[in-house]
Amino acid sequence: MTQTPRPDPLAGALILLIEDDTQIRRFLRTTLTSIGYRLLEATSGQDGLRQVSVQHPDLIILDLGLPDIDGLEVTEQLRLWTSTPIIVLSARDKEGDKVKALDLGADDYLTKPFGTEELLARLRVTLRHVQQVQRVETPVFTFDNVCVDLEHRRVHVAEVEVHLTPIEYKLLITLIRFAGKVVTQRQLLKEICGPTYEKETHYLRIYMGQLRHKLEADPAQPRFLITEPGVGYRLKVDE
Repeated sequence: MTQTPRPDPLAGALILLIEDDTQIRRFLRTTLTSIGYRLLEATSGQDGLRQVSVQHPDLIILDLGLPDIDGLEVTEQLRLWTSTPIIVLSARDKEGDKVKALDLGADDYLTKPFGTEELLARLRVTLRHVQQVQRVETPVFTFDNVCVDLEHRRVHVAEVEVHLTPIEYKLLITLIRFAGKVVTQRQLLKEICGPTYEKETHYLRIYMGQLRHKLEADPAQPRFLITEPGVGYRLKVDE
């Protein structure tokens, strides 16, 4: 028996679903509206672009395999004029497709078939991130027993100050800025080392390993500094 989803604390948000598969639209319509989300639907990329400009949704769920224009092109066009978060929901499971979608500006990527609870969790994280950005920025960011004082550039683990190198600190700050979202390897390298290092992924593995040893209780089984294989990394926050 399928468990009824719990009411969502972020319910009321307006979500635009750009998807041409009738069954998936019907399923998501039932799931999302049952917990209080408001839903718009588009069955083509052009209709989706039009509805974004007219309806101003809080979040977009986007399929890549649309009948008129590819979802990657939709993402690219949207990012020319809106920062509305985009969660890609696609049958394309190749790492290259994920990386390209995220590099073009998608906020997250789930492959079909997908778990309902995982999708709802990703929705909550993404919407919560938007709310946090819209508020006045707090000078302190915390996760688990890690406290990052952004104003004074200090990091504490269980109230003990930890020294980070400049690159480790840049890496952590970048993940905090996109907390809950996948950040591609290329994006991270560009942020922490500059554009000439975008392909030097082996450096990133070293820096992430060092950061995990300083912040994670078990660096071999990290709970917060999560690897998205072949794509990048995510700072996992409470869902």
